[in-house]
Amino acid sequence: MEEKQRLVESIIRKYPIPAVLVAESVEKPGVYEVIDGLQRLNAIFSYIENFYPDIEGRYFDVTKFSTAAGYAEAKLFSPKTAEDKLPLKEVSTILDYPLALSVMRNATETEVNDVFDRINTYGHRLSDQERRQAGVQNDFSSLIRDIACVVRGDVSREKLPLYDMPSISINLPKMDHGYEVDAEEVFWVKQGILRSTDLRDSLDEQCIADITASVVLSSVIDRSKEALDLIYSDDTAESKSVLAALGVYGVDRLKDEFKFCIQELEQACEASGKKLRDIIFSKKTTNAFPSVFAVIFISFHEIIVREKKRIANYETLVNSLHNIVDRLETGRKSTSPDERQKNILAVKGLIGGAFVDDAEVYKLIYSNHTAVDLDGIIRRSETELSFYELKQGCLNLDGSGSVNEDVIDRIINTICAIANNGPKSYGKILIGVSDKPADTNRIKELYTISPRAVGKRSVVGVSREADKLGIGLDKYLMLWKQRIEKSQLSDPLKSDILSNIDYNDYFGLGVIVITIPEQKAISFVGDEVYWRSHDNTIQASGAKKIAEITARF
Repeated sequence: MEEKQRLVESIIRKYPIPAVLVAESVEKPGVYEVIDGLQRLNAIFSYIENFYPDIEGRYFDVTKFSTAAGYAEAKLFSPKTAEDKLPLKEVSTILDYPLALSVMRNATETEVNDVFDRINTYGHRLSDQERRQAGVQNDFSSLIRDIACVVRGDVSREKLPLYDMPSISINLPKMDHGYEVDAEEVFWVKQGILRSTDLRDSLDEQCIADITASVVLSSVIDRSKEALDLIYSDDTAESKSVLAALGVYGVDRLKDEFKFCIQELEQACEASGKKLRDIIFSKKTTNAFPSVFAVIFISFHEIIVREKKRIANYETLVNSLHNIVDRLETGRKSTSPDERQKNILAVKGLIGGAFVDDAEVYKLIYSNHTAVDLDGIIRRSETELSFYELKQGCLNLDGSGSVNEDVIDRIINTICAIANNGPKSYGKILIGVSDKPADTNRIKELYTISPRAVGKRSVVGVSREADKLGIGLDKYLMLWKQRIEKSQLSDPLKSDILSNIDYNDYFGLGVIVITIPEQKAISFVGDEVYWRSHDNTIQASGAKKIAEITARF
């Protein structure tokens, strides 16, 4: 935060700061992509939005800037009520500050990427992995970025408005910038695989790239900077080989497999109540272990995907992983392909007894949302309010255990509303997730469960409701499907919804996911039309509003 405060101080003192470099979109004139200066812009805007005080402890006075006041009134941010505000004169200094801007016009994507790469190569401001990802745009680099976003739990759209930057940024310990994702909650840090500061240098992406290349090539690669540099370079034999293998293997297939293996590892750690680091090391350590993790992950992948097995007993698996590092080669030679393969065989031999043959394990891998997906959806719901809805369940919280028909009706109306967001958009409704602390506390009182926190939300699950109703989870899921089938939702939306409902065990709590696919025309509930305003579902009143929604299609 101190760096941000120093930048604000420089502006107040009218000192010059480095120019911001942007590229004007060829397809959309007037739309600009930030090439250099994103952190500076975010520092300025987040100060105006009261995310932090200046170096003297003063907050920007939002009431003195009508644009900011309007955003605050629309609840896009919450201004501080602190008495110590920046004086009007210095507010004006900030608003009048001439920010140097350099614009690239009519530049191709290749040219923009080249400039970005040159800036960060000469300035030495990016890590090795960040330079790799910035230096090449292909199926492999896109896949690594996508997997990393999902596992971290941040927003994964290719391009974002500047105001959405906090949703893809990570708060490091003792450095709360108001970002959506806390480093300590991210899989890599939570399990001790990486330190929180490693995320800043994209070492999670580096680990994913190492694993992914090894999986698609069906042969572990050398764990070295040089090996990854060659894979990320244009026109090298290594790059061509990986891209060809990935084309055959399938991007979506590998993404699903990666998420499933992460889910199974998390399930095992959750069952033991320990971090992966504390399970696999015999001596207490705070060291990161991405190389050992890659060996364990590839071992899991080979057993589950190639050998078509599933975990039969998580407790047995944890016991097999206990102090496993003592059985592996971790010296200087352990990065070579031969030694890595020996370690993988050793891990498979030690943990194999926790798995059983299951020819239909693919249904678990490819058919449903994983726990990793659900964590990402829950985090995304905090910023993309119009496209997501979270509900704790369908039973009343008065202790009676009776079905609240009004909740089910509201869900059906919300399905219609999300479908009416327009073409090329989709949404999801999660049943079993609470976004109200009062509901979470009440559920804890009524049921003997331990909710799982994800960001500002709590997964309370629906297994408790099935138990309360005295029915199995299959019948509970059927309850929702029957209500939707009997509803007045218009077709083809109703048919699409019934084909896109699935269930995830989610650490024993159980979550239902209703996916609302893209629609090509306006949808109805009977004769009524519904639409979304942020996280509110509203019935369209009057022909003008209905015509406006129809025009979206």
